[in-house]
Amino acid sequence: MMFARTLKAFSMLVLLFSVNISFAASSDDAKKSILSDIKTAQRTLINTQNSITKEQTLLGKKIFNKQQSLSKLREEAAVNRRLADEDTLSLEQLQTRLDTWQQQQQYQLNLLNRFVRQNSNNEHVTNNQNELLSQVISLISDQKQALYPHFKKQPVVLSNGELSQASTLQVGPVAWFSTQTPKLAGLLNLDDKSNALKVALVQSTSNDNPLDNTLKQNGVGSTLLTFDPSLTHLVTSQAQQESPLEHLEKGGLWAIPIILFACFALTIALLKAAQLLRLSKIKMYSQMQLQQFFKAGNTHEFAGMQQQLFTLTLQSEKGQVRDDQLFNQLIHDKHTLDNFIGAIAVTAAVAPLLGLLGTVSGMIETFKMMTLFGSGDPEVVSGGIAQALITTELGLVVAIPALVLNALLSRKAKAYYSQLEGFALQLSQLEQGEK
Repeated sequence: MMFARTLKAFSMLVLLFSVNISFAASSDDAKKSILSDIKTAQRTLINTQNSITKEQTLLGKKIFNKQQSLSKLREEAAVNRRLADEDTLSLEQLQTRLDTWQQQQQYQLNLLNRFVRQNSNNEHVTNNQNELLSQVISLISDQKQALYPHFKKQPVVLSNGELSQASTLQVGPVAWFSTQTPKLAGLLNLDDKSNALKVALVQSTSNDNPLDNTLKQNGVGSTLLTFDPSLTHLVTSQAQQESPLEHLEKGGLWAIPIILFACFALTIALLKAAQLLRLSKIKMYSQMQLQQFFKAGNTHEFAGMQQQLFTLTLQSEKGQVRDDQLFNQLIHDKHTLDNFIGAIAVTAAVAPLLGLLGTVSGMIETFKMMTLFGSGDPEVVSGGIAQALITTELGLVVAIPALVLNALLSRKAKAYYSQLEGFALQLSQLEQGEK
């Protein structure tokens, strides 16, 4: 039995040894195979790395070339954008210059049209430059010819409105006349809108004057003639001057209440000023002097409102009753001093409003006339507006002095009342027992 066990153990050892030998042989083969695979993988890895390196180099060169191309394209785009901006800016500058030139041309055309309208009866406005220039040249030629003396006989309107045949001499914008019946000579007012020239200034009424001799000689010889540098505008302005009454009459219906308010305020101001000037002067005494007057019952030292306050103090005892009586008397005196002064302030406030109302009414009438007869003549429109503004002017002329008078009279009344209040305060402190 022991032998069997020993044999069995020996068999197991032999089996294990053989297994170990075969395992060792197989592990060597596996190791060799693994080493071979590792070497193969290393070679593959090296080849792959080399190929990747080559491809990276090629791709880097391509990327660099692309970046260079992109930079060039960006530079070209910036240059093109700059050129486009310069072209746009140049177009804007050209457009601005063109607009400026067109405005200058239109301004020059307007000046030429105004020149044509002022020096001819043509009211037509044209933008045709050639036509306008031809009209201007024609007018300049006519004015050049007008600078030479022109003698002729034509009717003139005298200052009294009569139409008389006269011998005239015209040199440019200045014209002289001489009539035989009546015997007159002087300057004419050139008015293209009328068929007859109007007499602006009569310089001589005698039979022998240089102007008459010149007209008779028809320009032969030499004579000194009077010349008006203002071209009769100064004479016309003086002729249009009006008296204050005529100026008020142009104010129309609304000027009447303004004048009535002015007379009312002036009357009140004069009466109130006379009343305030006639007031007796307030005499100021010390408390001791007043106490002596009060004890003696002497009222002759005072006058007017001051005397009334002192008499009232003598007739009442010291206390609330005396204070109330003095206060009531002060209220009465204040009413007397301020009476009717407010009417002057009302006049100062109402007069401009009436003037504005008259102006609005006048403007309405002016616009009605413009609607009926048109507004082609600016002198008519400006004359109507000027006449409408007369009531506003009149209202301000009344309001400003009324405000000044109201301020002066109110100040005088307040100053007098303040002195009365101080005197009444002294009277309220007098002792009845020492009377």
